Amino acid sequence: NPLALRPPVQESGPLESLMDLHTRLLWRTLSSRDGHYVLSLADFTRRQRPLRLDAFEQYARGLQASDPEAKLRQLHEAARLEPDWWDPIFALGEAYFAKKDYNAALAWFFKVPKTYDRHAEALFFSGVCRLQLNQADRAEEDFRTLQETLKSAGANGAGSPEILNDLAIAQARQGKVVAAQAILRRAAELAPGEDDYSFNLGLLALQNDDATAAAAFFRQAAEREPDSAQDRALLILSLEKAEKTGEADQEREAAKEAFGPSGLPVIQLDGPPDKRNETLARLTRIKTELDVSALRAEPAEAPANADSAALAGDTPAARIRRGRQELASGNMDAAEKEFRAVLAVEASNAAAHRGLAEIARHKGKMDDAVKELQASLAARDSAEVRTMLAKIYLEQKKPELARAEAEKAVKLAPNYAEAKQLLEHLQNSKPAEKKPGGGAP
Repeated sequence: NPLALRPPVQESGPLESLMDLHTRLLWRTLSSRDGHYVLSLADFTRRQRPLRLDAFEQYARGLQASDPEAKLRQLHEAARLEPDWWDPIFALGEAYFAKKDYNAALAWFFKVPKTYDRHAEALFFSGVCRLQLNQADRAEEDFRTLQETLKSAGANGAGSPEILNDLAIAQARQGKVVAAQAILRRAAELAPGEDDYSFNLGLLALQNDDATAAAAFFRQAAEREPDSAQDRALLILSLEKAEKTGEADQEREAAKEAFGPSGLPVIQLDGPPDKRNETLARLTRIKTELDVSALRAEPAEAPANADSAALAGDTPAARIRRGRQELASGNMDAAEKEFRAVLAVEASNAAAHRGLAEIARHKGKMDDAVKELQASLAARDSAEVRTMLAKIYLEQKKPELARAEAEKAVKLAPNYAEAKQLLEHLQNSKPAEKKPGGGAP
């Protein structure tokens, strides 16, 4: 059916009944979507908090105000008139956040109770505020609390890439680089169409003086977002630091064609380590918005129609994200369905093949897992996927194949701790495998 606007929903009555009219209007709008809204008008009305009309007016005016000071003034008045109404309190946090007054924003987000339906968002914004204020340890606490809150509520959002990205930044700023890299890789897998996560991995690699790995991450970022001059500039810088001058020159020429002779930003990473790390920290991409689609849900509504579902995001990237979230929650069948739907339209999608490999491994189907990982690598080389393949070969008692994959992984990402540890283990066990009759070689 073609898309069309629904008929207008109208209510009328005396001014003093405006809040009741508002409630009825909300209910009619919700229930008119498909005719299967589960709450009756009486039940819906009982769930609404009685509000003063003047407080509601100030709140509505505050939300619509384009002038930041007027917005704050009216939201403050709404909060004063209805001090236990959480909507203006949350909106005040957002307003101060938009002004980059992070201390004031924190104070308002702190007031949001756990029972409020946007409490998870308040925790996310609090963590971002802490990052902006260079309070990395407190930021990590907020993001960890957010994850636990979402898990206890049965939501899938605990593994959302935005949360993972900012948690990783908080950890990296405390020196927990290996943990941060692992978390950022998960974020990059969940959102294969976004460049920020690969970009941040590249920055961490540069911070660790691993220019080869940095170049690989920035190349991935540039492929995901070809119009980003910053991605391309850091790719070229990393190639130069890795002494791959030929590749750097090729990328520079391609960038001139794409962005013009002076289109790339100038990024200086020379000088003392403190200065370099300060520049890298400034370049770090903090996620300041959270995808709330997995955090909120209407009560037990009927499924949307096929057109609505398609519009809601049945793109390969959206399906990969949902598949990873289902996989993290242990819902193997739902995850497999999402990954296979991706491969039906993109047969060489590396992330989908990797997801199917993890499912196969979980089910003990090692040969199927190997095939899927090989398909993933054929589409896009990855140190992490090669390390996974090496582990499976090891489980299959194929140490030579495992060693070959581990060596390739370390060559791709020399500072990837998991690959290095596995290769070291394989190299140390090599003599033992060749002992004739149990004696020394």
